[in-house]
Amino acid sequence: MKNWKRHIIPPDYSIRQALSVLNDLGIVSNVLFVTDASGKLLGSITDGDIRRNLLKEVSIQESATKVMNRNCRRLSADEIRNKVLNELRALNIRYVPVIDGQGVIVNVLNLDEYKEIIPVDAVIMAGGRGERLLPLTKEVPKPMLVVGEKPIIEHNIDRLAQYGVKNIHISINYLGHKIEEYLGNGSNKGINIHYIREDQPLGTIGAIGLVDQFKEDAVLLMNSDLLTNIDYGDFYNDFIRSGSEMAVATVPHHVDLPYAILELDEERVISLQEKPRYTYFANAGIYLIKTGMLDYVPKGKFYNATDLMERIIAEKKKLINYPILKYWLDIGRMNDYQKAQEDIRHIGW
Repeated sequence: MKNWKRHIIPPDYSIRQALSVLNDLGIVSNVLFVTDASGKLLGSITDGDIRRNLLKEVSIQESATKVMNRNCRRLSADEIRNKVLNELRALNIRYVPVIDGQGVIVNVLNLDEYKEIIPVDAVIMAGGRGERLLPLTKEVPKPMLVVGEKPIIEHNIDRLAQYGVKNIHISINYLGHKIEEYLGNGSNKGINIHYIREDQPLGTIGAIGLVDQFKEDAVLLMNSDLLTNIDYGDFYNDFIRSGSEMAVATVPHHVDLPYAILELDEERVISLQEKPRYTYFANAGIYLIKTGMLDYVPKGKFYNATDLMERIIAEKKKLINYPILKYWLDIGRMNDYQKAQEDIRHIGW
């Protein structure tokens, strides 16, 4: 959560001081966590805790530790999973501290910020030159072109963060320093951003071979120039249920023929379809991949995601299709960029 340290107070605060901090946070942010000098969690304080104790005639000048709940809920990083968060929501717990092995708070989760938690690392490919968007990309890398109120790449990062994705690797090349300067290390968003620097173009997946190790068992790979509200939770759950090695998100593309189409067996007509519609599935540039499959990606060499898909198919491993039923737009040309500016006002995130 951004600015989670605003919810932290020291044990020498009085009840009055704690109440003042709660008031500054606002009625929807009504919880504080008391920590010692090392940052170790001691307890939580809500306005309800204070109110109940004031009714017992506890002085507002007394130590805030007198009203804190020493048995407040807390999570380790390994416990941040959908089932646990849903249980906390059912208990009307909105904020929960995340602690390390020594009990020190390292984050505070606002459960309203998460749609679902998916245990993946992410890689965003952002090294392209965006030549079809010149002159806009002459001095600005394509992922940094603003759509609505923020750059394209930031829309994608914020969407991933809504699904609990904390570790994001960004592959940069052309004007990559501008992406790095803008996003930094991700700490202002409560995530970790790492950069993969391509000295030469490595294709749509080649840069992933430069990452030494991923923390999770699956990687979500995506292009940086996409505008989409894909349901990453459903995508991931479908991937896991299928037992596949790789999943590719696709965009259904319909072709309507204006004629009656005949199916023939030599000269014999065996069926007739009046003005049929054919549906094809186009690669949407978003993938889920088990980390074991990344051994196929050569290090430091040009390699496309489609090369990996063909390898998986050739070895008779499982590759599945996930149709995107929500909004998706590849911002590759000027008319796409103009369309994104209009669509961003209506997309439901």
